[in-house]
Amino acid sequence: QVEEKWDFVLVSDFHEVGSEKETKRRKFLDELSKKGFTIKKIEDEKLFHGVRAPKQIFRKYQWLLRNPDAPDSRSDAHQDVPVTTRWSFTNLSVLPENLQDLVKKKVFEAAFPLHEKEEVTEFLKEKWARWRQIFCKQPIEKIRYYFGEKVALYFAWLGWYTYLLGFAAVMGLVIFVAGITVFSSSQVSKEICEATNTVMCPLCDQKCPFWLLSDTCTYAKVTHMIDNEGTVVFAMFMAIWATVFLELWKRQRATVVTNWDLYRWDEEEEELAMELINDVQHKPQQYQHSYFRSTVILLLVLVVIAVLIGIAHGLVIYRVVATAFFTQSDFEFLREQANTMAVMTGAVLHYITIVIMTKVRAPGPRSLLPPEKPRTLSQRENNFTVKVFTFQFFTNFSPLIYIAFFLGRQPCRQHPAPPLVPWQCHPSGCITDLFIQMAIIMLLKQTISNVVEYLSPWVTHKLRKKQQRPKKTCMMSGEEEEEEEEDPCKRHWVNNYRLNEVEFLSLFDEFLEMVIQYSFTTIFVAAFPLAPLLAFCNNLLEIRLDAIKMMRLRRRIVPWKANDIGIWLQVLEAIGILAVIGNGLVIAITSDFIPMQVYKYTYSPCTAENSTAVDCSTGYINHSLSVFRVQDFEPHTKVPKMLPGHEITEYRDYRNADDYSYTVQFWHIFAARLAFLILFEHAALCVKLIAAWYVPDVPKSVKNEFRVRKHNNLRKELRWVTPRGDL
Repeated sequence: QVEEKWDFVLVSDFHEVGSEKETKRRKFLDELSKKGFTIKKIEDEKLFHGVRAPKQIFRKYQWLLRNPDAPDSRSDAHQDVPVTTRWSFTNLSVLPENLQDLVKKKVFEAAFPLHEKEEVTEFLKEKWARWRQIFCKQPIEKIRYYFGEKVALYFAWLGWYTYLLGFAAVMGLVIFVAGITVFSSSQVSKEICEATNTVMCPLCDQKCPFWLLSDTCTYAKVTHMIDNEGTVVFAMFMAIWATVFLELWKRQRATVVTNWDLYRWDEEEEELAMELINDVQHKPQQYQHSYFRSTVILLLVLVVIAVLIGIAHGLVIYRVVATAFFTQSDFEFLREQANTMAVMTGAVLHYITIVIMTKVRAPGPRSLLPPEKPRTLSQRENNFTVKVFTFQFFTNFSPLIYIAFFLGRQPCRQHPAPPLVPWQCHPSGCITDLFIQMAIIMLLKQTISNVVEYLSPWVTHKLRKKQQRPKKTCMMSGEEEEEEEEDPCKRHWVNNYRLNEVEFLSLFDEFLEMVIQYSFTTIFVAAFPLAPLLAFCNNLLEIRLDAIKMMRLRRRIVPWKANDIGIWLQVLEAIGILAVIGNGLVIAITSDFIPMQVYKYTYSPCTAENSTAVDCSTGYINHSLSVFRVQDFEPHTKVPKMLPGHEITEYRDYRNADDYSYTVQFWHIFAARLAFLILFEHAALCVKLIAAWYVPDVPKSVKNEFRVRKHNNLRKELRWVTPRGDL
């Protein structure tokens, strides 16, 4: 017997007869039946209803929109209608209480399309949702046929992003390898390693001891491996790359959706057509805007951002406490590497905070949607995206922003002076702290998080199959076996139901994960040139991981029609601008690039005559350190036991020894930092604008194709009013 095809399956519990839920369920199904929908009922551990829409509804749809879908590329094998359209009619069949409202009210437990047993399903499972296909091209057309345009565009975008990320990964790897070649040859590192008599201020003001600058020789070498002239080149490269990536994606998207006849598709027009088909008397929903609601949301967002900044400050306090703890440890390694260990454990704690805050937001953001009633699905998703992305962005980047731009700006307590900032950078700069923080977070996110992302639905699927296995009933006759033979849909429906549930905004989490990764790859890439390489390797796995989840572990995702990736494109463009600003600030403020250039061309031995044989960085460390007298510590400060023969210590800053005021060198460097920041950002933004102008959003082939279509359509219309002999 040939198995029937159904557009949707509705699953519910066996509600008590006469109850509110049972009444609403029956009313919903009766409305569908009156409109010509075919409904099939199957009873198992749950109550299943299969729903199939009538053909005449879609004839009205095609006539209203005047753009019938061609069956060869986007139609379902059973009906000459896209799966995206079939689902929308089922969802909007009863107004104002549609299917999603009934699922929220627990009238139905689940509503989902089926994973059909057909050729395209097996093809996607074998040629796409397999780890061994990791380097193979994705079958975007078949993905579109099976999951709809929205999912197909997500994978098309992810594949394009990964492809272009390969170029950034190669460039970042070249810059990193070039930095390794100067690991031990940097003049600044040599001076730090040879500074065996330079006593530095304690890292905190209570239990931290004095320390020798030479103790951090390895740390200094790592810093100058990252912080060199190549950093500036790579930051500029990534600013251009981000622009080129988005411009080329716009061209790629235009080509793809043109082949789907969706380039000028109007979501609002389609939704209005569906509503009229369901109810001729239906009145269109009006646009609404509430200044009060917008004000409340803005205030809530500011409160949430303040909380996240407080969490970032808490992470900094942890690092201070951890430094004091490690310096008092019984283990010599922990004492010697107290600074580095505090940074690393702080990064791990930051990752744990990200994971926790991601889980905390899961039930919360949906409550931000009511009472607003967006008119279309994309408007609803856009509102949701802006709120949640803002929350997640500050969760991920608040500690990084603090480390990059605010950490260690006043290292030693002066007399008189404001309270001690309880953390300071190494004399070679703060950029290594940022490097360690980003490296640990990206590695943990791309190992532990990906393993959990795969194992969680896999384990859940196995548990659901085990817990919901049909009970075997002993019967005298073969009634049960005969029923199974007579109804091939039963086992198929039950097996689909036992797969993991798919959320309504199911692609949101996938997009959010990739856009956050894109932020890590671009905004602070000057401090971590290996970020594109890690992201590239992760995305190769992410594509197959998402495919396996969709094809094997989850119910079939609800197909939705779309012709772009929605508001995510605007988010990516905003991140591109933040990347220019962020990398400019990293080089100007966090990096030692500007102070070193000022020293080379103003104060170094190279400024004197007959000094060509001298390295221009000679003497930079002594020039960048200031003197602090031990007796100037405040009385309540616990001063550790002083090293014999030393009455002064040094710290990284440009201050006078008498009154601790800023020196002339400080203002020279400050002016140079500001000038570089303005020059870098204006140059990068100009290059971005030129690249955006140079690469058209729409290829000429797409424009020409539309021009030919217009010409042909006008010619056809002209035939109706022109005598045959004049043509």
